[in-house]
Amino acid sequence: MSMNRIALYYCFTPLPDPEAIRLWQRALCEKWGLRGRILISKDGINGTVGGEIAAVKQYVRTTREYPAFRGLEVKWSDGGAGDFPRLSVKVRDEIVSFGAPGELEVDENGVVGGGTHLAPEELHALVDTKRAAGEEVVFFDGRNALEAQIGRFRGAVVPDVRTTQDFVRELDSGRYDNLKDKPVVTYCTGGIRCEVLSSLMINRGFQEVYQLDGGIVRYGEKYRDGGLWEGSLYVFDKRMHLEFSDDAVTLGTCVRCQTPTSTFENCSNTECRNLTLYCVGCAADPVTLRCPQGCEADEAEATAAGAA
Repeated sequence: MSMNRIALYYCFTPLPDPEAIRLWQRALCEKWGLRGRILISKDGINGTVGGEIAAVKQYVRTTREYPAFRGLEVKWSDGGAGDFPRLSVKVRDEIVSFGAPGELEVDENGVVGGGTHLAPEELHALVDTKRAAGEEVVFFDGRNALEAQIGRFRGAVVPDVRTTQDFVRELDSGRYDNLKDKPVVTYCTGGIRCEVLSSLMINRGFQEVYQLDGGIVRYGEKYRDGGLWEGSLYVFDKRMHLEFSDDAVTLGTCVRCQTPTSTFENCSNTECRNLTLYCVGCAADPVTLRCPQGCEADEAEATAAGAA
C-alpha cells in the first residue's frame, strides 16, 4: 500500500489578507515536503497537494486550525508529491477562473446564491423523484469539454468550452435558455467549479439548479462505476486520469485511428503541443503523434522516421 496521498480541497470564505495566507501555506508545504498547486483569493482557498501520507494529514490538520478553514472538506486519492512538478502557491482574483470576480458573493458560510447541494445518494433520489413525475434531470458538465471526452454523467450536456472563462460567454449566448425551467444538476471534478457556475446560472434565470456536493470524486467514491457516471476522470497532475473501478468503460477514442483510449498526449509538433487523445500505437511514433488537421508531418519527416 502506498504511503503517499494527494489531498484535493477548497473553501469559499472571506479572507481579509490573502497574501498572509499565501506565505503561511507555502511555509507549511515546504516544512512537510509537499508539492502541488494552491490558489488563494479574497474569496477563499483552492488546493491540491501531495506527499507522504502523515505529512499531508498534518498539513490538513494545521490548515483547519485557522478559524475560516475549520470546515475545510478534503477528498483523498492515490498519488504523492511526485505527481506534481513543483510547489506553487499564488494569490489570484479568483480561486477558480471564471473571469467574473464581481459576480461572486461569499460569506462565512460559502457562496451566496448558489445551487442546492446534493450528496451522491440525494442525487439519485432526485433523479428517481423527477422521473416518477415525468421529468428528466439535466446533468450540466461544469468542466472543460476536453475533460468530458473521457468521462461524464450519462446523457449530460457538455458545453463547448476550452477554458472555465468561456462559461460566461456560453451562458449569455442563449443556447441553454431551454433549460431554464428544468431541474439542472451541475457537476465538476471536486465541486469547486460548480459553486461558481451554479450561482452564475441562477443569476441568469435558471430556476431549479443543483450542484453535486464533492463533485465526481465524491460520487465515484460512493458508487464507483455502478451509478450514473461513465468513463474515466480527468485530473490535473501527472496521472492525467483515474478510474473508480476495473469496470470503468472507455469513452474516449484516438484522434487518429479511433481506437478506444483515455490517454491524453501532447502533439509532437513543437509549435503546437496540443493536448489530444491518442492510443498507445499512435503515441509511440512522432509522425502519428500529430493533430490530424494542421500538424501532419511533411514528406521529409515521414521518410526520415520510416528509415530510422
